[in-house]
Amino acid sequence: MVNFNGTIQESSKIVIESNRGFLVGDAVFETIKVVNNKVLFLEDHYFRLMASMRICRMEIPMLFTMEYFEEQILQLVASFSQNQSFRIRFSIYRAGAGFYAPVSNEVEFIISATPLQQDVYQIEKEQYEVELYKDFYIPKQLLSTLKTNNKMLQIVGTIFAKENGYDNCILLNEEKNVVEALQNNLFMKMGNEIVTPPISEGCLNGIMRKQVLELLKKMEGIIVKEAIISPFDLQKADELFLTNVISGIQPITNYRKKSYTIDFSKIVVSQLNASLNLS
Repeated sequence: MVNFNGTIQESSKIVIESNRGFLVGDAVFETIKVVNNKVLFLEDHYFRLMASMRICRMEIPMLFTMEYFEEQILQLVASFSQNQSFRIRFSIYRAGAGFYAPVSNEVEFIISATPLQQDVYQIEKEQYEVELYKDFYIPKQLLSTLKTNNKMLQIVGTIFAKENGYDNCILLNEEKNVVEALQNNLFMKMGNEIVTPPISEGCLNGIMRKQVLELLKKMEGIIVKEAIISPFDLQKADELFLTNVISGIQPITNYRKKSYTIDFSKIVVSQLNASLNLS
């Protein structure tokens, strides 16, 4: 089942031959977790989506309030039976014809839902190895911080990781600074300092990134910084971990010849669940 422009139906029946989201990637989206009929981080997801639409010059309908956003997600979830946790994709694409230049800036939306096995956040893999991906680089620009349908770099990077036996890859910008992982934001622990790349480096303006930054700033004895990270810094770190709104926290255990602890990552996972009243 999907929610297509406010109607719950078996499929959207979108004609992809004329769909701008398919043809030229003219679409933005949010990946959202729903637990026990609650949309996690609702306000953050809503405002990021609205900001993405504005940046992409899409027309925001008057009915697109946060309440409407939540209602449309929960209506779809209600069409499923017995599942408590879902991965939601809320996609908005520019409707109508046109090649690169759209005829109209009006939009349509489709929401899909995939049941999840786990409600609480937990470390999914005890062993997790990464490598740098250097075939292509993330540009330092505002569009890089958005969730759009242009994800070819992440796709070919994921293929590279799979072909070479890695769980993930670290992405760099054109200045060869660390930006993020293929589907995650990156945090680095060195002593009592936690560092993550700033949005200005081209990383995704991640929802879980924001939540973790807020949690870290409340921890006694922890210094939190948004600062440039070089690939050489990664091998000096005590711990590296990745954040994602669906998986939560995933510690990196191996990068090249370096092994990392995961103790601090476990603390962050525990505090994240406690902040959300998940157990």
